[in-house]
Amino acid sequence: MVNPTSGDALQLDLRTGLPDALKVLLMDYPRAGWEAHAGYDGLIRFWLDRHMMFRRILERLLTQTEETLDRRMDVALFHQQTGRLGSAFVQELHGHHSIEDAHYFPVLSGKDARIARAFDLLDQDHHALDGHINSFVEHANGALQAQSAGDAAIGQFHKNLKDLARMLDRHLIDEEEIVVPVILHYGTGDLT
Repeated sequence: MVNPTSGDALQLDLRTGLPDALKVLLMDYPRAGWEAHAGYDGLIRFWLDRHMMFRRILERLLTQTEETLDRRMDVALFHQQTGRLGSAFVQELHGHHSIEDAHYFPVLSGKDARIARAFDLLDQDHHALDGHINSFVEHANGALQAQSAGDAAIGQFHKNLKDLARMLDRHLIDEEEIVVPVILHYGTGDLT
């Protein structure tokens, strides 16, 4: 886990988990018990499904990029699938983060002063992810112009995807472990 006093250790690209100071509600509402909790309602399910969608899109992009690099997927099909999935990923993720930043996080951060700093951390993550999403778009555009599976742009896109998937997963895990316990404890009353 990270040292909660070290600002650098809380950066998304360095963080290995949440500091204990931000896990106070997670200790009361561990992940293993979420689905059995009476407060695990439509909003939590919907929100976690969105997170799973982002993970699945990145997983599919990684798989098809590896298949292309291994010459098991035709480059034209790679272009088609990458363009479609990449556009959906970027649009959906930006929309998701916008709603969180504008509505959910401001409401949730006021629920419990012990973890208010956690929402600042998630906001910082969103800003950090913006740069990685821009890099994703640049690398995807390069890969979409590749004429063959051996084009270096596809390999660079693959590396970029692996880095993005790692950081996005770290963010999503931490976000889930902050947000879900807050909603389970305080309810969804003013979120919907």
